[in-house]
Amino acid sequence: MMKAICPGSFDPVTFGHLDIVTRAAAMFDEVVVAVGHNMAKNGLFTPEERVGMIAECTADLPGVTATTFSGLLVDFCREQGIGVIAKGLRFGADFDYELQMAQMNGHLTGVDTIFLPTAPQWSFVSSSLVREVATLSGDVGALVPASVAARVQAKLAERTG
Repeated sequence: MMKAICPGSFDPVTFGHLDIVTRAAAMFDEVVVAVGHNMAKNGLFTPEERVGMIAECTADLPGVTATTFSGLLVDFCREQGIGVIAKGLRFGADFDYELQMAQMNGHLTGVDTIFLPTAPQWSFVSSSLVREVATLSGDVGALVPASVAARVQAKLAERTG
């Protein structure tokens, strides 16, 4: 059984993320969408809230699960029997960074990385941009699933209320 992981912060999950997860799910028997704990980042959502949104948005994809991890991604991969990291690339700068990470991950444990180019309609979308637009009262409904957009609005209202 081929098992892959799609790691990230997913704060919040976007249509760009879901594009990569959907395409990875077509290639592998099992795909784990893993939300990393990054203490340095002050996220809009908790890691557990992000996992819930991912699970809801991928419920119709067989073999896709969502979870959190901390520490080195490759250690998590080894513990879970995951042999492939699937990463989306939006533009050249993503490749420059991700290639170095892929080579380090391969060096540390032999875990391979595959790169999937983001579909053109999502190439400008990032979680940070979604948060910024939503914070400034912009409509993010075309960038994230409706349930995620509603959660973003509710979370921002909670913070300002």
